[in-house]
Amino acid sequence: MEAVAKLRNCPMSARKMRLVVDTIRGKSIEEALNILKFTKKEAGAWLEKLLLSAIANWEYKTDMTLNADEYDLFIKTALVDEAGMLKRFQPAPHGRAHRIRKRLNHVTLVIENRIPIDEAAIVAQEDQVEVEEI
Repeated sequence: MEAVAKLRNCPMSARKMRLVVDTIRGKSIEEALNILKFTKKEAGAWLEKLLLSAIANWEYKTDMTLNADEYDLFIKTALVDEAGMLKRFQPAPHGRAHRIRKRLNHVTLVIENRIPIDEAAIVAQEDQVEVEEI
């Protein structure tokens, strides 16, 4: 089962973000969280929050009955795309102006579990919850 999390219009160039994304692509979520927590780059903080969101999305998608730690989640796909640019001008000598481009990017993380989920077990757990409520 896959879960997706997207970060849109992050105020950083895509090139800088890709440096960090390339280090975590294909890794398990525990290893990726450790890498992101201890990296010195600003992109690490953005990606750590995004990865935690993807994990929460995976748990929500499985109706909150499964714990992410038991199914060996890993980062299946990590994409960084360029977004729009904020264009500004800065005064320069002799009455000229220099263009400043403030770049933005979009990040997409897809996580998936390596250990297959038994769909019958999920349905059985849901049935037990309904029986206990009655």
